[in-house]
Amino acid sequence: MSPLALVSVSDKKNIIPFCKELVEQFNYKILSSGGTAKHLIEAKIPVIKVADFTNSPEILGGRVKTLHPKIHGGILAKRTDEKHKKDIEANNLELIDLVVVNLYPFKKTVDQGAKWDDAIENIDIGGPSMIRSAAKNHKDVSVLVDPSQYQNFLEESKKGELKDSYKAKLALEAFQHTADYDTAISNWIRKERDLQSSKYIESYPLIKTLRYGENPHQKAFWYGLSNIGWNSAEQLQGKDLSYNNLLDLESALSTVLEFGYTEKDELTNDMFASVILKHNNPCGASLSNSASKAFLNALECDSVSAFGGIVAFNSNVDSETAIHLKDIFLECVVAPSFDDEALEILKVKKNLRILKFSKDQLPKKNQNSTKSIMGGLLVQDTDNNEEKTENWISVTYKNPSNQINLDLNFAWKICKHVKSNAIVIAKDQKTIGIGAGQMNRVGAAKIALKAAGRFSSDAVLASDGFFPFADTVELANEYGIKAIIQPGGSVRDQDSIDMCNSKGISMVFTQKRHFLH
Repeated sequence: MSPLALVSVSDKKNIIPFCKELVEQFNYKILSSGGTAKHLIEAKIPVIKVADFTNSPEILGGRVKTLHPKIHGGILAKRTDEKHKKDIEANNLELIDLVVVNLYPFKKTVDQGAKWDDAIENIDIGGPSMIRSAAKNHKDVSVLVDPSQYQNFLEESKKGELKDSYKAKLALEAFQHTADYDTAISNWIRKERDLQSSKYIESYPLIKTLRYGENPHQKAFWYGLSNIGWNSAEQLQGKDLSYNNLLDLESALSTVLEFGYTEKDELTNDMFASVILKHNNPCGASLSNSASKAFLNALECDSVSAFGGIVAFNSNVDSETAIHLKDIFLECVVAPSFDDEALEILKVKKNLRILKFSKDQLPKKNQNSTKSIMGGLLVQDTDNNEEKTENWISVTYKNPSNQINLDLNFAWKICKHVKSNAIVIAKDQKTIGIGAGQMNRVGAAKIALKAAGRFSSDAVLASDGFFPFADTVELANEYGIKAIIQPGGSVRDQDSIDMCNSKGISMVFTQKRHFLH
């Protein structure tokens, strides 16, 4: 008896040559319905229509066509089970050996801005039911859910009887396919109706297996979306991205995005930003009148730590900037665009990873941030809301000047991306000292101020959290700091305010904290 394949696909890529080979090489009969049947018949492939197979017409505008005992009985029947054999005979079931199904394009439909009713109509019911039935009964039935599987199935079939391990692999991919589909639907409903979900469900396809994780003894895998984020960035040269590269690129780009991001010449003077990052912390950042100057200013902050670092720009990288980039060992450079001349210059650094990350590839702002803990996940909103400076208040007798306010704003944006406890010293819209990841705030201040040294005179200091004591202000005064920006909110805020007033330092409270753990 000829084997029977049920074929019903929305994505019709390669389905005609695949079905031709099923028929001509393996003597399959093809069972199909709707648009797929029409597509195959037009290609002169013999097809049994589902309605003829079940003796039941499609009803409810096509909502019900494959939901029938003859379909699911033919898929779910155990070939060696005696009770099943009796039911097969009693119900005149014809066994289905292969299910080739992919689903209505729900994700594509909602991504194109479909209205509620249109999106609902693109929720597939029969498709997932057939896939799940076949996957459950994978010992006897093969299931294919993606055109990329077709060729491998044909090659395996040529070897003879399909191995159990191969059919189990197909079942796994089938259940993952339907799980991904249901995840997209549930998350869409949650967002559309602004509902609180009792479960956190996300689905990301595997992009690639990485060489290793943070350390060589750790396995690592990169999962993500194909049309947005780092997977959509264009790597123009260099070695494959590592686990640590991706973490650092994420931090570097997040920081530089504070200052706008454009592939075109839309930036005015002092809006070109460069951030140098090492081990997930900025070690230099600057705003200037060109990408080249911004990079050199950022490099001055800590040229030692910049060695082997990541550099991010918010604007095009030109040849002048490339000349400076090639003079230092770097792991990665990311920017919205690169001049051809710049790329030619950077070719001499063949291992340098260069990534073009366009503005269109940026995620929307309403993203979640997740961290794994034992037995679960912590989920929060990403800390990327636009800073509202109108909520800032000057709390000292002395108010900051316009120039000082520019530096305070710059330092505050950088401080947000430095691991807590964090202190940033800035002057002329460039960092001159950074203290990161310390267990106490005054310790972070000591590191930052010592790094800034004599350049801290008339500079500003930013702190990601409030001061529990006046000691940080007192230390800042010793280095000539003229203004401080911090969230405020300590029960002992007045101690710091009083210390600022006594030393002639202006201080601004943002009334918003930016811890980064």
